[in-house]
Amino acid sequence: MSIVKINVLTVPDEQREVLEKRFAARAGTVESSDGFEWFELLRPLEGTDTYLVYTRWRSEEDFQNWMSGRGRAAHAGGSADGAEGGSADGAEGERPRPAASGATLWSFEVVQQAGPAGPAQS
Repeated sequence: MSIVKINVLTVPDEQREVLEKRFAARAGTVESSDGFEWFELLRPLEGTDTYLVYTRWRSEEDFQNWMSGRGRAAHAGGSADGAEGGSADGAEGERPRPAASGATLWSFEVVQQAGPAGPAQS
């Protein structure tokens, strides 16, 4: 079965919008990766400054392949080829400062899953 990676990001209030805009700006960069199955950016509703970045992969090998290529560039603030651009909080060619003040990666193996039940059959 699949594996799930959850990146746990501590994001100060003043950086929430920055984080969400950065994820929106790179929409589509992971979806075409071999073995990629799902992505969600989860915003906290109350009582925490922790965002969760949920990705699901066919295998650990697929995730590691993405991390060593496109993922490395994305986490460095650049594109898949490693080029960095400017942003509202960084000068052209300069890497913007991180929006999160801390990050932890959780890894899970999917052992059971369910989806919505289909329409009732007569």
